[in-house]
Amino acid sequence: MALIGSKAPTFKAPAVINGQDIVHDFSLAQFIDHKEVLFFFYPKDFTFVCPTELIAFQEKLGAFEKRNVAVVGCSTDTEETHLAWLSTPRKRGGIQGVTYPIVADVSKTITTNYGVLGGTWAYDEQDNMVFHGTPIAYRGTFFIDQQGIIRHEAINDLSLGRNVEEILRVIDMWHHVKKFGEVCPANWQKGQEAMKATQEGVAAYLATYMDHK
Repeated sequence: MALIGSKAPTFKAPAVINGQDIVHDFSLAQFIDHKEVLFFFYPKDFTFVCPTELIAFQEKLGAFEKRNVAVVGCSTDTEETHLAWLSTPRKRGGIQGVTYPIVADVSKTITTNYGVLGGTWAYDEQDNMVFHGTPIAYRGTFFIDQQGIIRHEAINDLSLGRNVEEILRVIDMWHHVKKFGEVCPANWQKGQEAMKATQEGVAAYLATYMDHK
């Protein structure tokens, strides 16, 4: 079930912050009313695609901060495993130098509430609970506004890495909509013309677009 337009599920969980400190009651509630949040899930520490994504988010952290957006990662690994991965040099498969918070969802409740757990629980013929699928997180991405409402979500399969520039483009679209009351057409980029949400606005935009083709 899509979470767009709904309150982001709340939680308190362990996390590693600043790349080195473990806290036990991390919550997204701290950002309400003063920051937007890019909250993303990834499958596992010490794997293959995952370090490329976490490092890519770190390399663009300044771009998120410029937009007043906090970046927070999450997987089903323990906080101790997060810390070990953060302490491992990149040339050895680690993510040393990543500074944004990484949440430990060992119970898998956060992952489940956001709809990104890679499988489901069910009962077998003997009434034993069994898990069907892979009990780790898909690559879920959630953009949450300052009121705690989810405005964008995307979920990739385990082997499909994200495009951080596309996530920044989505954030820029949201900011343009909020500032100007316009809507953003396909392939819109920051600085380009958007359009009014009226039949006349659509017609004017399409006429201009076709003239440029």
